[in-house]
Amino acid sequence: MASPAFEDIVEDFEFLEDWEDRYRYVIEQGKAMPPLDDALKVPATKVDGCASQVWLHPVIENGVFRFDGDSDALIVRGLIAVLRALYNGLPVSEVPKVDAAAELARLGLNEHLSSQRSNGLRAMVQRIRSVASEHA
Repeated sequence: MASPAFEDIVEDFEFLEDWEDRYRYVIEQGKAMPPLDDALKVPATKVDGCASQVWLHPVIENGVFRFDGDSDALIVRGLIAVLRALYNGLPVSEVPKVDAAAELARLGLNEHLSSQRSNGLRAMVQRIRSVASEHA
């Protein structure tokens, strides 16, 4: 069910055996992501439950879901990029059906993120699912 972009990340992770390399990879994904316009960093796009500041701006056009996001923490910005690879481009009706926990487990992130980061990641997934469900 994962997108080709997410499958690319899974494949890249398989080649990176060291977790420091994987963290660097995730951070690089975040750095490569275009910044979110400051005008979109408002309370309505802010995600509660994250230790760092996180903003997600969903856009649904012609039944297709995508979102942009940003964070003040590099690793979290990278996690947003990973979630964008997982969800962007899916039909909005498919977004709530994605088993994000299972897909992200393929990367082994759960064992290597702090509990605060894991909670923040779950909060981001919940926001994405909630927005998509409202528009499905």
